[in-house]
Amino acid sequence: MKSALLVFLGGGIGSVLRYGVSLLFKHQLNLKLDLFGTLTVNILGSLVIGFIMGWLLKSETSNQNLQLLLVVGFCGGFTTFSAFSLENLNLLKSGMYFQFLLYALGSLVIGIHAVYIGFVVMRKLI
Repeated sequence: MKSALLVFLGGGIGSVLRYGVSLLFKHQLNLKLDLFGTLTVNILGSLVIGFIMGWLLKSETSNQNLQLLLVVGFCGGFTTFSAFSLENLNLLKSGMYFQFLLYALGSLVIGIHAVYIGFVVMRKLI
């Protein structure tokens, strides 16, 4: 139960921050596309997850609670792209190059197709 609460708390904070970044790009910078906000949170989330994992591994803290709060919760709420990037880095570091290519390209191609299929299906239903 404690683990779920840590993920919930971190995810909520990450989601609100993501929303704030999106508003910043839309209103303050007067940009019409969400792409810049999304790109920003994806890159920032990847950088933050790298900082956190590097710190946890270097300090040998291996604090499961911090990892749940910050990596799974915060970074997951801020962007799932950060977790995707970490998983790909781990595949590369393990020398699993074929699995990396399959996972990275498969996720992008299938993910984009899934969004398209969902969009088309809902447009036909509504």
